[in-house]
Amino acid sequence: MQLPFGYVSDSHSRTLVLVASLVFGTLGTATTALAPSYEWLLAAQVVLGVGVAGHHPAHYPLLAVASSDESRGRAYSAHAFGGEAGLAAPYAVVGVTSALSLSWRYAVGALAAVGLGYTLLALAAIRGLADDIKRPAPADRATERPALRSVPGRVAAAGRALVRSTGILGLTVLAFVTSAAAWCIRTYTPQLLTAGYGVADGTANLLVSGMLVVGAVLILFGGSLTDRMGPPAVAYGGYAALAVVAAALATLSLPLAGLVLVLPFSGTISVSRPARSTLADRLSVRSDLGKNFALVTVGISLGGAVAPPAFGYIIDATGVAVAFGIVSGSALLCIALVRLTLRTAPPSVAAPAPTGDD
Repeated sequence: MQLPFGYVSDSHSRTLVLVASLVFGTLGTATTALAPSYEWLLAAQVVLGVGVAGHHPAHYPLLAVASSDESRGRAYSAHAFGGEAGLAAPYAVVGVTSALSLSWRYAVGALAAVGLGYTLLALAAIRGLADDIKRPAPADRATERPALRSVPGRVAAAGRALVRSTGILGLTVLAFVTSAAAWCIRTYTPQLLTAGYGVADGTANLLVSGMLVVGAVLILFGGSLTDRMGPPAVAYGGYAALAVVAAALATLSLPLAGLVLVLPFSGTISVSRPARSTLADRLSVRSDLGKNFALVTVGISLGGAVAPPAFGYIIDATGVAVAFGIVSGSALLCIALVRLTLRTAPPSVAAPAPTGDD
């Protein structure tokens, strides 16, 4: 659903896509909480997937038109920081409901209630937005409402045009690789600590929590650096640091003090996220922002789908150290992908943000 939502966002209304995503997401979450059978649970996930799909094709174009060139990197980093907080929040909700001896349905239902409240707030806020933020410029919109049967053909044509865009295609592959590496770090760091280093479960959980917190803060730091230094320098720095940290962890020879110092910075991949988003922004014309960010998000989603089972198989077959060695190698691959993506890009894509008042 990413590309269809991107098409609607670019051709008709960004806020329509945002509201649709919020409504479907809230409905899917509520249906999950109330599902009476496995079949209903599967149907709820389909509805929820539709809700998830529309956010990036709406969020990024809205951020692009609502922020200045001088603060674009920080705008994208604030968005990514909110995403990290959103990923962490359900664990806290589950912890509270478990402490109250309530089932998982109450935890998911609480998230649905939050979603409903936010949807209503968003509807109120959208009413006050300027029309040029809510919708693409008239020159970029569809001149006529397409017939329903023509929409799939238009989406397919837009997809073919995206595939021919080497810069966006390169960022999509980059998003896939970074997403896979990030999922390996999130999913298997506890196993690395307990099985590879012999760290107790409680200590491992504390170290992983520190890693996630530092990673979230580094996202904000990366946005500020992107505006000041330009996206390529920040991307190269973040991926190089990840390569070094992951390789050090893969040795399985760091002392506990070294783990305490090194592990939190395995989140250095987060530094590069605002830089990648800024590159996608600069490689896009305004009429393609929604579709381009949709394609990059497809790469993120595929990385998240492939990485846990793939790295799980690698760990079962060869051990957790090999998996983190692969993460180190993937960071070096990311550096090469950025260089290839920028090889034919104009100099303005790599430049720092222009100075001026935010």
